[in-house]
Amino acid sequence: MRDPLAEPSDLIRSVSRALRVLEAVGRSPRGLTVKQIARRCELTVATTYHLVRTLAYEGYVIRREDGTYVVGLEISDRFRELVAAFRGPASVGDALRKSAADTGYSHFLARFVGGRVAISAVAEGPRSPYLEELIPGFDEATHATALGKGLLATLTADQRARYLKEAGMRPYTPATLVSPEALDADLAAGDKRGMYIEISQYRPGVACASVLVTADRDVERRIVLGCSLPAAELMTSARIIRTRLIAAARGVGTLLDGEPPPLSI
Repeated sequence: MRDPLAEPSDLIRSVSRALRVLEAVGRSPRGLTVKQIARRCELTVATTYHLVRTLAYEGYVIRREDGTYVVGLEISDRFRELVAAFRGPASVGDALRKSAADTGYSHFLARFVGGRVAISAVAEGPRSPYLEELIPGFDEATHATALGKGLLATLTADQRARYLKEAGMRPYTPATLVSPEALDADLAAGDKRGMYIEISQYRPGVACASVLVTADRDVERRIVLGCSLPAAELMTSARIIRTRLIAAARGVGTLLDGEPPPLSI
């Protein structure tokens, strides 16, 4: 939800409207007609028609034979560029894939992007449950994932409280921690353990563990590495997982050393 009080004085309304149109189309995989887009975006049909025609010309939406519009291939190109910017050097992706191949567990990097915790790179592992929503750019469930916990632990108590108040603490499962006090205690245990974990807090039967890759004064340069796995395996192999994650984090940290942070979104 956009904050009307934060609207810049030099806002270019045609650009803003075009983005609203693109968002509406993107949320409707079956496609929308111009009239449907206009209604959802609270625009006139004439204005919407001109915006849609422009977006179609640029390749960001496609008009189908039935007259509805869906997102175009230019969106996938921008997503690939986003993934590359978030990930950093190609060697980082190679390192994640090696860790995933060696352990069988899916590996993830996460960092602060525009003040939000977001996944920045992913390498799938065959032994991990598939979590289709955990892709680069995913910025939800910070309190319910080990990746989010690892980054929240780098904030001061006041910063963390503000983050949680704004983001909320949705109960994804019955095991999700939904109070700041419970989360603070969990983070303290993670500090002592040298690894942040969650077990069935985001998805039943799935666990995640994470360690810090880089701790920097610049919030946007703080990065964590994590892996997901069946919950039962974390409970029996926590020490081995921590050792492997720490070794992998050192390797990734070396590859990222000196790299500028990605652009905020």
